[in-house]
Amino acid sequence: PRLAEANMLSFARSASRAIAGQACRQVVASSSAQAVKSFPSFAAKRFATGPAASPTTVSDELLEKLSKLSTQGLIDGLWVMGWPSSYIEGARPLAKGMKCAGRAVTVRFVPQRPDIGADKPGGENSPEYEAFEKCDNKTVLVMSSVGPWESVGGDIKFLRLKQRNVGGLVTDGSVRDTDTMIGYGIPTFSFSTTAKQGPAAMQPWECNGVINCGGVVVRPGDIIVGDQDGVVVVPAAAAQQVYDIAHSREEIEEVVKAQLEIEKCPPGKYYPFMSGKIKPDSPLGKLLTSKGIKF
Repeated sequence: PRLAEANMLSFARSASRAIAGQACRQVVASSSAQAVKSFPSFAAKRFATGPAASPTTVSDELLEKLSKLSTQGLIDGLWVMGWPSSYIEGARPLAKGMKCAGRAVTVRFVPQRPDIGADKPGGENSPEYEAFEKCDNKTVLVMSSVGPWESVGGDIKFLRLKQRNVGGLVTDGSVRDTDTMIGYGIPTFSFSTTAKQGPAAMQPWECNGVINCGGVVVRPGDIIVGDQDGVVVVPAAAAQQVYDIAHSREEIEEVVKAQLEIEKCPPGKYYPFMSGKIKPDSPLGKLLTSKGIKF
């Protein structure tokens, strides 16, 4: 009888533990399911990033208009709007007469590290070559270097850009094989030229992300305009307004220069001026009114 009683007690304890374990597992499962439901919302808030490219697409017609303006005019237009600096510091034309205008395709380089080189896609699937294939005559490739004297590429690499008829190449780094690059006819703007190899210092890591080039933020699709004075980034979201202001300013400046030739007086009589704030009774306001120019 005592043995039977002990067996029954042991059975009861085992059953009790089993029931308790099952209940615990149900609670845990329920809590986990609830956590899974709520986690995406939390993760979306914690790790969210905005779109790389602007939702605004600049039309070919507007791109053509912007390409006819000087970088100075574009800078002035952005200044009037209160936008931060859009001049890519150090990006100079590789040869005299070079000019470019197009939608930005971006490449970001990161400092060389063995695991970076091992983990990124290699060969023709490398981010920089992915970017190359997105280029055409209405795009400008913008490459963010890790340093002004580091090479982003040379004759062999950029032969593909020649084949793609790219609208331009801009970098805050340097390029190699200068004579060949000039011979390719690609409008190229860089900090300098170099004989150094790029892979020893950096690796291409991302295609068409938001980058910092020469101290300026560049988003894919932004308009890049380069001339003998350097390179300006026109945000796609503000491109039409920038054009309207810049075009108007250039028209007014032509009138001012012509009048200064006639009067041979100090420029301060008419210049400088703030677009949208020219007073009708000022010397400049009266001059523009006499010419039938709206301001």
